[in-house]
Formats: sequence, C-alpha cells, structure tokens
Amino acid sequence: MLGSVATRKVCTCPNDDANEAAHDEKECSNKMKSTMIAALSIATAATALPLAATAHADNNYQQFASPSGTIRCILNAQDTPAPIVVCQIGDHTYVAPPGSTRDGGPCEPGTDLGRDFRLDQGKPAYFTCTYSALGSGFGPWPTLDYGQTRSLGTITCDSEPSGVTCTDSSTGHFFRVASDSYQLG
Repeated sequence: MLGSVATRKVCTCPNDDANEAAHDEKECSNKMKSTMIAALSIATAATALPLAATAHADNNYQQFASPSGTIRCILNAQDTPAPIVVCQIGDHTYVAPPGSTRDGGPCEPGTDLGRDFRLDQGKPAYFTCTYSALGSGFGPWPTLDYGQTRSLGTITCDSEPSGVTCTDSSTGHFFRVASDSYQLG
C-alpha cells in the first residue's frame, strides 16, 4: 500500500531580506514559476545539444565487421576532407604484388602489404601498408550481415558471402576483399 507524502509550500524569493512574512505570495509564486521555466529550458538545451552532436558524429564515422569477423571496415568523413573507407582482413591466402601501394613504393620493414584496403571518394582504391590491427576503432564492431550495405557520401560497402566490396558510385572505383582473393578497380 502506498503512503501519502505530505508537501508544504515554501516560498523563497531571491533578493529578499530574510524572507519576511510580508512577502506578496503571488509575486513570490510568479518568481518561482519563472525560475522553474528558466531551469527547465536550460536543462532541456543541455541535454539536446550532446545528442545532436552525437548523431552528427555517427553519420560521419561508421564501423562494421563481416559476419565471420575476418574483415573490419571504417567509413570515415569526420577526419578527412571527403569520405573514405578502410578495410582490413585478418587472414588471407592471396599475395599482393610489390609496389601496389598508392605511391607505388614498398612498405617499410615490419609492416604488412595486402591486409589493408583504402578507397577515398573520387580516387582509385589501393593497398595501404599495415602498421597495426584495425581492431582499435571506437566501441563495438556491429556485424554487417550478408546482403546488407553501409554508405557514407558516394561510398557504399556491401557484405556478401564472397567478401566485402566497397564502391565509389561517383567514379566506379572499388575494392573487393575476401580471404582467398581481392580486386582493385
């Protein structure tokens, strides 16, 4: 059984000398209402602003993993002038030819060629030299189930049983990555 709660009205108006009993109750009530409305407006604005910023950031940074978890990708437009996608494969059996990086040069000693793919909006896809696991990312890696896509700007990534393909619809450039093969185009 719920008990009743006793309430009592306390009127404390700012800038009054010791809350003298001679206060006009209506004036005090109006001041309290104004203070409450102002406080609610500030609280509403304070909670709305972070949500808007978060929603904007989520649209400009997305990460996902293939259903097998072998391929992880990041779509990013918050740290770059135009959207990009970077995907990394954990295990692969293909061999990337030397000089297949963006500048045609070799990877530095201690790095790996053939695990990381990059596509910048408006430019051809290429290999990047792997320095560390792409697994760092932010938060969880949601699974992009087979048949689903993720897009940012003109770049769209498709998840299929045969691998992940990311394409820039403005140029037709793409990469496709799977454990046994890849394509750059």
